[in-house]
Amino acid sequence: MLLTPRSRPRTALPRTTPKASRHRKAALLAAAVSVCLLAAAAPPEPLGVGDRLFPYLGNPGYDVASYDLSLTYPGTNDKPLQAVTTIDAWTTDDLERLNLDFAHGTVRSVEVDGRPADFTSAGDDLVVTPEHPLTEGSLTRITVRHTSDPVYGKDQQGGWVRTSDGLAMANQADAAHLVFPCNDHPSDKAMFTFRITAPNGYTAVANGLPAGADRVGTTTTWTYRTRHPMATELAQVSIGRSAVPRREGPHGLPVRDVVPASDRKALEPWLAKTPDQIAWMESKVGRYPFETYGVLMAQASTGFELETQTLSLFEKDLFTEPAYPQWYIESIMVHELSHQWFGDSVTPRSWSDVWLNEGHATWYEALYAEETAHRPMEDRMKAAYGASDRWREAGGPPARPKPPVPGQKISIFRPSIYDGAALALYALRQEIGRPAFERLERIWVREHQDATATTADFVRLASAIAGRDLSGFFKAWLYGEKTPPMPGHPDWKQAASAQPTPPRARR
Repeated sequence: MLLTPRSRPRTALPRTTPKASRHRKAALLAAAVSVCLLAAAAPPEPLGVGDRLFPYLGNPGYDVASYDLSLTYPGTNDKPLQAVTTIDAWTTDDLERLNLDFAHGTVRSVEVDGRPADFTSAGDDLVVTPEHPLTEGSLTRITVRHTSDPVYGKDQQGGWVRTSDGLAMANQADAAHLVFPCNDHPSDKAMFTFRITAPNGYTAVANGLPAGADRVGTTTTWTYRTRHPMATELAQVSIGRSAVPRREGPHGLPVRDVVPASDRKALEPWLAKTPDQIAWMESKVGRYPFETYGVLMAQASTGFELETQTLSLFEKDLFTEPAYPQWYIESIMVHELSHQWFGDSVTPRSWSDVWLNEGHATWYEALYAEETAHRPMEDRMKAAYGASDRWREAGGPPARPKPPVPGQKISIFRPSIYDGAALALYALRQEIGRPAFERLERIWVREHQDATATTADFVRLASAIAGRDLSGFFKAWLYGEKTPPMPGHPDWKQAASAQPTPPRARR
């Protein structure tokens, strides 16, 4: 955030004796005023919260409390949507300007607390100058009227996903600001309301629970609200000619899925598995953390699945491609489900902590395959150990991934944060024993529910539960260039050649 003269200490003018000339006083005053004018006229610039991997994501100076996102779908997915994004935020500094992340759409107007505000672009930021400066500790409302364009250039990734009959979202890791203005960093979670207007015949579904569907003439406006805070990268909006099957999960949890209407019957056997999968996860780590769950099966080619909060995104073809065995598909479903605890409810404070998401999701994916399909966890971990050094060399150690390849921002999702991180969890279980490890997992998701957490937080909790300092153990397993010896398996060695990577990317 640019701190303009208003929020800087005033510079006292030099003392002068009574004999000093009026001209000297005038010159000193003019010089001070000139400095202030130059500072006030400093050009807008992109800001960030200092993330090591995405330095220009997020913005300092405020904390978002809620987003209200209104989208009007024109009935075709190759034209921009009309949109209004309303942000309620608490200021954490005195602000002459504030930056929002927004880089793919036309901004028509901006208001701050109901008054027109000036705005311009700087890098991937929308820089807003309110009519009156904002004071620290105040609640402010920013309203941006803009377009949201689902068509991207060749160097842009994520954001809207164009499906065969509409749209879905895939905002991980840094693409929510290609859809709507926001503070696009996982450290700033907020409540969300979605209002999606689409022609009759389309169905719109978003994160959270439905709060009404109002039909007016040829269009319907669908409203959804979250009951728990959410990171921007986990937002999901599906617009299509969809069916929304509903069922009940554990403890009466409402489960709703979103599938192409024409495929509902064929996909039902897969959809019916979700309640038991939720019950299985609850047996491992405790009560499901949100107000609803379901899977969105999109007719689109993404090459990945995604844990968007309460409504995980899957390619429909995953469930219809005969090459994938049933146990594998089910384990991938559990991978995304487990993210609701690890990554969505407990969110990494920085992208360097992403192993806490993917390592745990891979762990429960493998554990589910072991317990339900007799695919031994030890075999998978031994294979991962053999490839671990090469993964670390190529992508960095689990808790310090290398920056993304230019033009390929999702390239941080490398094997070292998936099976490489799950391998570190396996080593931890070997080190402290199964009972302590399982207790750690339950306490971790309970203590950090609806919040953000870091690798250091995990190390502290693991050490407390183990009753001894594990910082050296974690330093080697999470940050070392080479993979340490596996506790209990001194015979495990690095393989002579790289292990094959999994056939699909799980995010």
